Amino acid sequence: MAAGRTAVITLTALAPVSWGTTYAVTTEFLPPDRPLFTGLMRALPAGLLLLALARVLPRGVWWGKAAVLGALNIGAFFPLLFLSAYRLPGGMAAVVGSIGPLFVVGLSALLLGQRPTTRSVLTGVVAAFGVSLVVLEAAGALDVLGVLAALASTASMSLGTVLTKRWGRPDGVGPLALAGWQLTAGGLLIAPLAFLVEGAPPALDAPAIGGYLCLALANTAVAYWLWFRGMGRLSATQVTFLGPLSPLTAAVVGWAALGQSLTPVQVVGMALAFGATVAGQRAPRTEATARRSFSSPSKNGRNDSMDLTGTALRR
Repeated sequence: MAAGRTAVITLTALAPVSWGTTYAVTTEFLPPDRPLFTGLMRALPAGLLLLALARVLPRGVWWGKAAVLGALNIGAFFPLLFLSAYRLPGGMAAVVGSIGPLFVVGLSALLLGQRPTTRSVLTGVVAAFGVSLVVLEAAGALDVLGVLAALASTASMSLGTVLTKRWGRPDGVGPLALAGWQLTAGGLLIAPLAFLVEGAPPALDAPAIGGYLCLALANTAVAYWLWFRGMGRLSATQVTFLGPLSPLTAAVVGWAALGQSLTPVQVVGMALAFGATVAGQRAPRTEATARRSFSSPSKNGRNDSMDLTGTALRR
């Protein structure tokens, strides 16, 4: 049982590790100053590919739910994230994003009935502090719009994570289809904004095409499938505590592939953030019981994940 949960955590962790390579791919291979177009190229092709593989479309209320989750996890998250990254100095956007676990702890209390614990709050604070040591640079004044965009992007993804856990998945639908629905919905929301704000698509050379393929396939299609798969098997707080692996991976890639240096303070920050990530995977016994109920079939043979998420997790 423990080995199986470790495997689930490890596979889910590959998603934020993959996202940590986004900065290097973007700066080394993609056209500059096209954040919305890059978000569109990440989301829509990946979503359409997963839809083609899953061959399952939403039904009934899930058209609306897929649109809401797609807007929160992709459509709003991507543009706000890129806006904050362009307006904030150094890695401040990553620092603001690292408070996501604290957002999820609070939202889980409101929407899932999971009472915050001292350990989960303390672990979230340590994770954010560790990430700040790794990426924060005191260069220039902070931009208010950039900070608000970073907070909004973190809140959007956090709310999407908790709602994904609350609503579960409809019968017969796997994480592949769920990821495809959300990526497609989010990409369709970004598309008009990208063309309105940035105009026609830029000319692409071979490195740019390769970079977009990497982002769409490994960084988005595979990564989001693993992410939503993990959401169905882990608690919302466990999943979101894997998030700090993204800026940590970006720092390691910058050091190993781009020749960027790592100071002793950054190494300490990486150790703190990684330790908090590991600690965040230790679910309380009540949460483990709730997850077993979440995945257990009902007497009529159906997987009542939506109902159990809203009731069994309320203590």
